Amino acid sequence: MLSVEQFLDLRQTHHASLFDALSHPWEALSRLNAYILDYLEHQPARESSYQGAYVGEQVAIGKDVVIEPGAMIQGPAVIGDRCQIRHNATLRANVIVGDGCVVGSACELKQCLLFNEVAVSHMNYVGDSILGFQAHLGAGAKLSNYKWNGESVVIRSDHDPKCSIQTGLNKFGAIVGNQVEVGCNAVICPGSLIGPRSVIYPNTLWRGVLPEDRVVKHLTTQQIVDKRIPGQVEPGGRAST
Repeated sequence: MLSVEQFLDLRQTHHASLFDALSHPWEALSRLNAYILDYLEHQPARESSYQGAYVGEQVAIGKDVVIEPGAMIQGPAVIGDRCQIRHNATLRANVIVGDGCVVGSACELKQCLLFNEVAVSHMNYVGDSILGFQAHLGAGAKLSNYKWNGESVVIRSDHDPKCSIQTGLNKFGAIVGNQVEVGCNAVICPGSLIGPRSVIYPNTLWRGVLPEDRVVKHLTTQQIVDKRIPGQVEPGGRAST
């Protein structure tokens, strides 16, 4: 139940060994620091400089990567080929970004793994999370990684009342499966898992386990009324105020 292969295509990352012998995908988060440090030891010295951007010493950068002025990559971090790290993006400690990814303006990444072709393009927060192949976060979407009471995160599912898995992690955001679409300004609560190809509507607050190929709709009721203009006489002879 809730296996790595259920959510992630390991053919779409150069770092599949992170998941060796794991029962659940979130267990890889605890391995990130040691894995990245070992990876960096076997990489050649970085020769390129990126004008106007801050790139820490413990950072490996692939080919044809664009890092715009104002970006900050603190490290330890690994950036794949053909990525865009845009203006004012911040990559904190223990971040792996796959090939062909976009990390956009005002986005913040921390303790996370992005598979190939992931797009977090505008004002996103991704903390203690894993995003599968071609996952996409709409503008302003957030992956919350910390419970208000500081307790360790438990996986629960409305679709399976028997599902209650103690992760042992005080910080764990989400597992976002392959080709998932998360709408603008959605908030994904700690300990959530979203199945491949599912869609989260804009402005949705989601918590729990969502199976593959589902759509979560956030429906609101809107009311349209006439605009009141001060001094205008309304029906019945009464002036609006």
